[in-house]
Amino acid sequence: MAKKKSSAIRFLDPTVESFETIVGPRTVFRGNIAAFESIRIDGKVIGNIESPPGSNITVALGRTAMVEGDINTYRALIAGKVNGTIYASERAELHDGADIHGEVIYGQIGVEQGAKLTGTMSRIDPDEQQEVSAEAMEVFEAFAREDEANEEKKGSNRT
Repeated sequence: MAKKKSSAIRFLDPTVESFETIVGPRTVFRGNIAAFESIRIDGKVIGNIESPPGSNITVALGRTAMVEGDINTYRALIAGKVNGTIYASERAELHDGADIHGEVIYGQIGVEQGAKLTGTMSRIDPDEQQEVSAEAMEVFEAFAREDEANEEKKGSNRT
């Protein structure tokens, strides 16, 4: 007897991510993180993690990670613990081992068996603009001004 090929779509196909910043498993970070590049957390963060609106930045939490604060990013890949709100404008993935106490706000969602959520989940409109705190916005704007100044210097050095 021939087996029928499964037409089921894999729920959480692995994605290839590249992380410029890693918080190791024996590291505790106190304070807010303004992430301009994708970041992987395996340690503990006591504070918020935010990325600039319109960026394609991923925040990933490994199994040993713990975040006591909010995560506001494009894509969130969670296998650790979060006490706070996760806002993922594009996609939130809750993997086996995820233990979330708070709210998950997402554009798309993927939940593996074994992930735990004590709180609420709500879908956002995909066209909704990502909001960040005033403090993070100041940091993002300061870096943008610094980048512009550096580009101007490079341009004037070429002539």
